[in-house]
Amino acid sequence: MLQLLEQRANQLEQEVAAAQARGSDDPNDVTDRKDEANQRELAEIGNAEVERDLAELREIALARQRIADGSYGRCADCGVDIDPRRLLAQPAAARCTRCQAEA
Repeated sequence: MLQLLEQRANQLEQEVAAAQARGSDDPNDVTDRKDEANQRELAEIGNAEVERDLAELREIALARQRIADGSYGRCADCGVDIDPRRLLAQPAAARCTRCQAEA
């Protein structure tokens, strides 16, 4: 699981870096109001994607801590073992599916 978490973290870090590089484009480099509106809309979408990626990176960091302290794979709420299929799909999952649905 650690390898899956590391791979996902690397992918997210690259996406965040690419988004930040795109965001550094000159905002004055627009030809008309329509271009400006489009650029602003794309920036907002990009910001939302970066926020999502950063949130997932925080979840991965917490999963690494759980691996280190031996609690990885147990639900943070009820303490039962998290289904391995869930962990394969969502390696940073902190809750079992039942507790996640109730959260």
